[in-house]
Amino acid sequence: MADRPNRRRYDDGCAAAHALDLIGERWALLVARELMLGPRRFTDLRAALPGISPNVLTQRLEEMEAAAVLTRRRLPPPAAAAVYELTAWGYELEPLIQGIGRWAARSPTLSPGKPMSIASVVLSLRTMFDPERAGDLDAVIEFVFADHVFRARIAGATFSIEPGRATRPDAVVACDRNTLAAVVYAGRPLAEAIAAGDLRIAGDAEVVARFVGLFPLPERAPGVDHLAGRPILDP
Repeated sequence: MADRPNRRRYDDGCAAAHALDLIGERWALLVARELMLGPRRFTDLRAALPGISPNVLTQRLEEMEAAAVLTRRRLPPPAAAAVYELTAWGYELEPLIQGIGRWAARSPTLSPGKPMSIASVVLSLRTMFDPERAGDLDAVIEFVFADHVFRARIAGATFSIEPGRATRPDAVVACDRNTLAAVVYAGRPLAEAIAAGDLRIAGDAEVVARFVGLFPLPERAPGVDHLAGRPILDP
């Protein structure tokens, strides 16, 4: 992968350092996150990552393509649009993204309630699912986020959520993805979201009520004040 003139390397033989050379640049890992649910156009990525500039997104895509993390291809007519998608090796980043998410969820400075992309909400559900809370629940729920539809399946200790419509779902939930995140993670009562018209359920509402309780956040790590007086190890 050719380096840009201002691109710095770690010059470290550790594979973790090499990983940061590949995906450690600002926005790179979030680009990979957005592609975890399938191919996306440049405009799709810009919409999902509103804080990134077109030039920076172009740079990240070029760098990640050169590193074999993703590939670019053109859809056949009538679409005839270019899309970006992860390589098979690129998809192996999902456990890394999940691990970082679990670790950061314990941050004492994490502020809930910030906007999340559809990909970040879906991947967070895959990450935080607690099979012990699911118990013997066996259900299929379809989630409709405007033009994006996902099917979720809970079967005891297993959970999956993928793009596409469900066949004979137990319930269909229509809402904004940030509404779902607020109910699942930020403590917004499901009944209040329904009463406000922000979330609609067709089918078994009890299944949905159980679903939103299956994704507990981990206990926060101690803040700096709690670490006062801890000895510092010699270098």
